[in-house]
Amino acid sequence: MFNKTRNIERAFQLVRLFCLVVVLGCLVTTAFIVTRSIRSVERARQTVYVLSAGKVLEAMASDRKENIPVEAKDHIRAFHQLFFTLAPDEKVIGANITRALYLADASAKKLYDNLKENGYYAGIIAGNVSQSILVDSVSLDMTAYPYYFKCWATQQIVRPTSVVTRSLVTEGWLRNCTRSENDPHGFLIERWSTVENRDLKVADR
Repeated sequence: MFNKTRNIERAFQLVRLFCLVVVLGCLVTTAFIVTRSIRSVERARQTVYVLSAGKVLEAMASDRKENIPVEAKDHIRAFHQLFFTLAPDEKVIGANITRALYLADASAKKLYDNLKENGYYAGIIAGNVSQSILVDSVSLDMTAYPYYFKCWATQQIVRPTSVVTRSLVTEGWLRNCTRSENDPHGFLIERWSTVENRDLKVADR
């Protein structure tokens, strides 16, 4: 009688232990599946598909903090290329300068106004002068905000009789602002100034 009772209790304990193991196994499996599913969904959300020239391109979304140096340097390059790329065409000059002034504060507008007042742009149009710029390098100090930068570039001024190569060094500060169509990087150049602008060589045409 006692042996039968012990066997029943033992069997009940084994069944209870088995059920507990099965339940724990189900919970662990469910937690694993849910975790993997969440990660898969997050990865899918970070994948962006861009349609360019009829082709679908895959791009990965990332935290802006990871891209700040890259975006900031590209902002600085874009501003300099727009501000200093000039052609003997009033509409081209106006379009480039307008786009450039969206990327900087009043310090850039002040330089533009001074150049315009001194007849610089009129001279480019009248003299059939083309001006281009190549940004060589940009240094950016990310240890303090707003971010200080220094830009080294090479200007080429093509006149009917000569080609002038000039060294251009500028500096300024970058602060964050709202992204827009006119300012896709979400930065604004402040207190921009020219440190150096000198002739490197002059070649006859």
